[in-house]
Amino acid sequence: MTSAQQHIDAFLEMLGVERGAAANTIEAYRRDLDQYRTFLAGHDIDLVTAEPAHVSAWLAASSAAGLSASSRARGLSAVRQLYKFLLAEGHVAGDPTHGHTGPRKQRPLPKTLSVAEVDRLIGAAARRAETGEGIEHLRALRLHCLIEMLYATGMRVSELVSLPRSVLAGDARVLIIKGKGGRERLVPLNASARTALDRYLATTTGEGKVSSKWLFPSKSAQGHLTRQRFGNELKLLAEEAGFDGERVSPHVLRHAFASHLLDRGADLRSVQKLLGHADISTTEIYTHVLEERLKKLVHEHHPLAKRD
Repeated sequence: MTSAQQHIDAFLEMLGVERGAAANTIEAYRRDLDQYRTFLAGHDIDLVTAEPAHVSAWLAASSAAGLSASSRARGLSAVRQLYKFLLAEGHVAGDPTHGHTGPRKQRPLPKTLSVAEVDRLIGAAARRAETGEGIEHLRALRLHCLIEMLYATGMRVSELVSLPRSVLAGDARVLIIKGKGGRERLVPLNASARTALDRYLATTTGEGKVSSKWLFPSKSAQGHLTRQRFGNELKLLAEEAGFDGERVSPHVLRHAFASHLLDRGADLRSVQKLLGHADISTTEIYTHVLEERLKKLVHEHHPLAKRD
């Protein structure tokens, strides 16, 4: 009679030989399947006669042992693949993992800043742009412009730093952004962002200035400012403004843009379009903002909310 370990070894050999799985992948499968085999052996259950209830019990025990949702989901996937193999080889009559779904991983809430914190950050950038001279003054103007534009539009940092100068053609109140998959979208440019942009442009255009097809040119290989350079400059500014530099990044400002819009009544579909998300499920990570706003609305206005 073939033992549970022999069945697992045969499955892992198949992964390596027929599917070309990497050694690390095979080892990950081995750890998960050993944990499952140990659980079954501890309850006198044979691998090939295990039933759905036994799989449920194993998942419950894994949860009680403190395994993370991602670890449990990975383990169930490994066991499911094992039983598909055993079923194809004729070693089992059915798949006991059928009907089981892995635990859903909770998406972490996006890191963001309050409106007051964003104002403080923009204020620090504006003050820096009022001082200095030469290249340092230009960099300060550029950083102020970048922050104002990022918070006004919610662009991805890669979209922002790679903006072509041609984006300035047309209506000064909006920009046409080319995002992921080559999809174009309109994003608004508010008055403060436009003012910061005009001040920056005044130092980079005109007689004697080096022309570039990029709005934020640089000596980088790409020819424009890099995401990493912008991120580093933003962290230094954040520390100057009294923040923990690790709390602030271009992506955090994008999150702030979306969160603050929703908090002030914008609908999810509009925010989806502004962010350039192809699927609204990506935008739904911000629904915690909507939920908090609805809770506050009920608490403040429902006639029974404040009764003891």
